[in-house]
Amino acid sequence: MNRTRALAVLAAATALLAGCAQGGGTPAESAESRPVTTSAPPTTSPSPAGPTPEGTLLVADFGSDTVTFVDPAQGPLASVEVGTAPYGLVVGADGRAWVATAEGVAVVDTGTRTRLALVPYRTATGPVTTGEYRGGGMGIALSPDGRRVYVGVNVPGGNGTLEVIDTTALRVTDRVPVGRRPFDVDVSRDGSEVYATNHDSFDVTVVHADSLRTRRIEVAPYGTEGGLGSWLKPHYAAVSPTDGRLLLPFEGERLVVVDPRTGRQETRPMTADTHQHGVTVTPGGTLLTVGTGPIDPDTDRGPSLTVRTPDGSERVIPLDGPHEDVAVSADGRTAYVTGGFTRDGFWDGLTVVDLTDGSTHRLPAGSRPLGIAVLQGVLPVTPGSRSPAPDPA
Repeated sequence: MNRTRALAVLAAATALLAGCAQGGGTPAESAESRPVTTSAPPTTSPSPAGPTPEGTLLVADFGSDTVTFVDPAQGPLASVEVGTAPYGLVVGADGRAWVATAEGVAVVDTGTRTRLALVPYRTATGPVTTGEYRGGGMGIALSPDGRRVYVGVNVPGGNGTLEVIDTTALRVTDRVPVGRRPFDVDVSRDGSEVYATNHDSFDVTVVHADSLRTRRIEVAPYGTEGGLGSWLKPHYAAVSPTDGRLLLPFEGERLVVVDPRTGRQETRPMTADTHQHGVTVTPGGTLLTVGTGPIDPDTDRGPSLTVRTPDGSERVIPLDGPHEDVAVSADGRTAYVTGGFTRDGFWDGLTVVDLTDGSTHRLPAGSRPLGIAVLQGVLPVTPGSRSPAPDPA
C-alpha cells in the first residue's frame, strides 16, 4: 500500500467512522454485584442423544445469540442460546466451551449441547446491544492448565478491560485495564503472560498472569494517523509455537513479529494485498490469515485465506465474499473460515478449504458466525466440574 493511498483511505474512514472504526457509547453502572446465572435458556434445537463427535465445529452466531454445532461434512447439528451477540469462543480439555457475549461469558457443555452458566462482567459496558461496536466480551482465551479464562471486554467510547474468570467458581476474580476494543486475547505457551490485541489503540497489552502487571506495546506499522477512523490497525494475533513471539498480519502486506517480553518488532512482507482479520497458527508453525476484502477496490485484492509456512512462503487462496475468523482440523488438512464478518457483507456460513489442493466449498453454519473452534478429543462434563491440568507426559 503506497503512502498516498493509505492517507486517502484514512481520511475517508475518519470522516465516515465506518468499517473498523470505533463506535460511541456511554458506560452504564457496574455489573460487579450481579450473580452468575446457572439456569440454562431453551435451546434452539434439541440436545443430542449421545456425545458430540470429535471434529465437530462450534461457531459463535453474532447474529442470533447462539452457538451452533456444525458437522464439518453435512452442516448444522444443533444450536444453543448463550447470550446477546456472541463473539469469540474457546473450548477446554474438559469439554466446556467459553463464549464471550455482550452480557457475560457463557459456559456451554459441548457433550450435551446445553448452557451451564452465564458469568456476568464486572466492567460497566453500557446497555446490552448488538452490532459491530457493542459492549461486552470480544477476544477470549484459556490458561494452559484450564483454571482461568481471560476475556477482553469492550467499553464503548473508552478503554477496555481484561477480566479473569475462575473456571471452578465460575466468577470474575480480577480485571485489568487494557486498550480500546480488545479484538483478540492470547496466552503464552507457559501461561505466564496474557496478550490483549487492542484494535482502536494500535497496541497489545501484555498482562503478567500472576501479578496482573501490564505493559503496552504499540503495534502500528503504518503509523497511527487517522486515529479511530483508521483501517490500518491490529485485529488478531497468534502466538508462535516455536519462540512465543506474537504474529500480527496487516493488510496482506506486512507481518509484524513482536517479542512480547522486550517489545522488539520485526516486519516481514506478505503477499495477499487485502484487509486482514482472523488468524490461527498450527502446532508446526504454519500461519493462516483471513483476508476480508479490499479497502480500496481499485488497488487491493479481494477476500482470501493466506497460508504461510514457517519459512515465509505463502499461498493465497481466494474466497467468495468477506470472512472473519479461521480454525484448522486436527490433522491440519482442512481450514474452516467463518463468513460472519464484523462489518456489512457478512453471510451465514463457513467456507471449507482443502489445504492440500486449495479447493473450497461453502457450508451453512448459524447466523453471522464469527468465532470458531474445532472439538478435539474433549469430554462431556457436568455443572461444577473443573478443567484438568494438562498431562505432564
